[in-house]
Amino acid sequence: MKGHPKGLYMLFTVEMWERFGYYGMRALLVLYMVKHLAFSTEKSGQIYGWFTGLVYLTPLLGGYIADRYFGQRKCIIVGATLMGVGYFMLGLSGAMFFPALFVIVFGNGFFKPNISTIVGKLYPPNDSRRDGGFTIFYMGINLGALFSPLIAGTLGEKYGWHYGFWAASAGMFIGLAVFLWKSREYLGDMCIGPAHCSSPGVEGEPVHDVNAPLTTEEWHRIAVIFIMTFFAIFFFACFEQAGSSLTLFADRSTDRTFFGWEFPASWFQAVNPLLIVALALPFSRLWTWLSEKQMEPTTSKKFAFGLAFLGAGFVVMVMAAKANKLTGLPVSFMWLTMAYLLHTIGELCLSPVGLSMVTKLAPAKFASLLMGTWLCSSAAANIVGGMFAGNYDAMDHSLFFMIPAATAFGSAFVLYLLVKPINRWMHGVH
Repeated sequence: MKGHPKGLYMLFTVEMWERFGYYGMRALLVLYMVKHLAFSTEKSGQIYGWFTGLVYLTPLLGGYIADRYFGQRKCIIVGATLMGVGYFMLGLSGAMFFPALFVIVFGNGFFKPNISTIVGKLYPPNDSRRDGGFTIFYMGINLGALFSPLIAGTLGEKYGWHYGFWAASAGMFIGLAVFLWKSREYLGDMCIGPAHCSSPGVEGEPVHDVNAPLTTEEWHRIAVIFIMTFFAIFFFACFEQAGSSLTLFADRSTDRTFFGWEFPASWFQAVNPLLIVALALPFSRLWTWLSEKQMEPTTSKKFAFGLAFLGAGFVVMVMAAKANKLTGLPVSFMWLTMAYLLHTIGELCLSPVGLSMVTKLAPAKFASLLMGTWLCSSAAANIVGGMFAGNYDAMDHSLFFMIPAATAFGSAFVLYLLVKPINRWMHGVH
């Protein structure tokens, strides 16, 4: 019981390569718009926000199509193909910029909700390994995100933008090849058809009647998904400054000299995934150990802790911006590193736990659709966060970073007050 299903590690590998592609592209996107396409900071921030927002909105469509028509596995194949093509298009020419973003948006919509749904179906109901399993899966996400800014970012900034985008495309197609090669071996017939995504972890689990009306308990649990999705919007709107305002702070206000060599600003986007890779297994073991001791925090408390750590990271950025303004000189890269450390701890308390929560609470016939709903928190957050990042040049930077700090702390406080009623509506699901 202590080990995790073998399918988890196959999906871990696929997601690692998919995230290599996405984060490799994302590491270059704002810099490409500002430096190559000559867009203003405000326009680039808005495009970045709408693009990353739509990337997390289309999973609603992809989840619905998987639940009702294609099944999760076919949607993953379609999504991976579209994203690989979209990254390749970005490298062709500036004229392909907006069509490429359009293709990537729809590709992610097919891919993102469905692979996470399959991970949840690897575990029986009320399996204490589930949060830990999602934390391990999340490490795969960030292992890809760790190397992609270093490889795609360096190729793009130092040798040519097209090389960076094509490296992202290659990563996506490697992930697709792994899924086509190993999915039958590790998943069997699981999640091939619509609304029949049964779990191999439960011997003789019945096929759910997709036409049966939802019970009161199921409606309560769906309500919890929506409540937690609402609070996740505040988290991700602040957290996603990593690809916009924090990248600009790294580029313009941070001393990036290391042993006499100035490393690319895009490399800072590897700090968060590096810390995820380092901390994911300890967090996975921590949740399992606390569960065995009957001391594990509830999902809502984990979310509140995540928001508080995020706020603390932006307090560090307030101090960094004040130091930069006071001296007029670039500040040490340790300021950004410390902020990313606190943000990472917050992320591990919220993001993989949120994925796990949806698979615990969602009725089987709406599993991928509700996973898409959860990902919509990132859609709304990225749009809001991108619009906010567009004000970076127009505001005092210490005040700029104070706003997400206050937002995160305020959200954590309100959520903590709601812990008891949220737990009641979960009806025994921890």
